[in-house]
Amino acid sequence: MTLLDQWKKLAYDESIGQAKLQQIWGAYFQAEKEIYQKLLKKPNEVVKGTVKELADKFEVPIMTMTGFLDGINDSLIEKNPIEEMEEDTVVNLGFDKTLLYKNMVAAEAEWLYNLEEWNAIFDEETRKALYKEQKSSTTIVKAPKVYPNDPCPCGSGKKYKKCCGRK
Repeated sequence: MTLLDQWKKLAYDESIGQAKLQQIWGAYFQAEKEIYQKLLKKPNEVVKGTVKELADKFEVPIMTMTGFLDGINDSLIEKNPIEEMEEDTVVNLGFDKTLLYKNMVAAEAEWLYNLEEWNAIFDEETRKALYKEQKSSTTIVKAPKVYPNDPCPCGSGKKYKKCCGRK
């Protein structure tokens, strides 16, 4: 069983009870926050190593590091082979700063996109713009309804029912 499969089994196993799951996720989110605080202090440094080495470096269990690698993978410049990853697989944490910030916003992870360390990377105006850009990218905008007696949207000057609205 790969590390990712083990992580998913641990983190999403509802048979262990809601309280135990909350405990697992609470500990994970705290560890995740601490790892990001360290990474964001040196945002241009690409941290590399085996999964085990990174777990030791950030002082977290292998399963926590596996969950972290799963979470950050979509924000990396060079993706890691998370599907078949083992303890001795070499991985990297070279992230795209803009993409990482937007992905944190998309995940609604306030405890991550509001980290103080972001202040040294993006000014407040840039963070607000990235936040707004991410939020608006997932907003569905419906076209206004065209009624039969409205002017036709094609620009012909005719009523919709006499132009494009004919059946």
